[in-house]
Amino acid sequence: MKALIFAAGLGERMRPLTDTTPKPLLEVGGKPLIAWHLQKLAAIGVREVVVNISWLADRFPQVLGDGSHWGLRITYSQEGPLPLETGGGMHHALPLLSDDTNAPFIAINGDIWTDHDFARLPREPAGDAHLVLVDNPQHNPRGDFALTATGHVASDGDERLTFAGIGVYRPALFDGWRGVIGDAPGVDASPPRFRLTPLLRAAMARGRVSGERHGGRWTDVGTPARLAELDATLA
Repeated sequence: MKALIFAAGLGERMRPLTDTTPKPLLEVGGKPLIAWHLQKLAAIGVREVVVNISWLADRFPQVLGDGSHWGLRITYSQEGPLPLETGGGMHHALPLLSDDTNAPFIAINGDIWTDHDFARLPREPAGDAHLVLVDNPQHNPRGDFALTATGHVASDGDERLTFAGIGVYRPALFDGWRGVIGDAPGVDASPPRFRLTPLLRAAMARGRVSGERHGGRWTDVGTPARLAELDATLA
């Protein structure tokens, strides 16, 4: 199984830290955020990782190299000066992620930290996606999705949870994606730029998204204050 790490964001809320360092390369606990993911992916047997890059793209090969430090082979999916967002970024990276037309792969946001055990992720999700959800943090009190009693993820429900930025996906999630995305800004660019959420919600409506709740530690490193707090905790 291969993995994708989203690392192309501009990190605007983290400035001035991200003026010279992409957010996934900011250090916590003595190593870059993204290195925590690479170490955990290698521990569960992943050997090939795709990192999508845009902002300060040249910094990633300088810091991570080819991945051999972790026993991995890193391939970089270059998006150009303007990030393609989550949907466009994953779509652009699909040729690097799946040799089989529908082979599943792991995808993780490069700007989170968690103690979630990636070994728990299904190698063969029943549907088109499997998402990890967490209790709502203060900065996202309304949550994103709901986890049903049957283990499916729904767009809405009585108890909404927050998407942790960790999931397993099949390329089939993108079947007919233009019809789902419609005429959203960026969709006609080359390569196209669009969010992943509309595709996930469409798959949820078909009962094609499963999920799990992670009750352990998780941080969305979205501000310098959260970065400093996480660093102090890990130290």
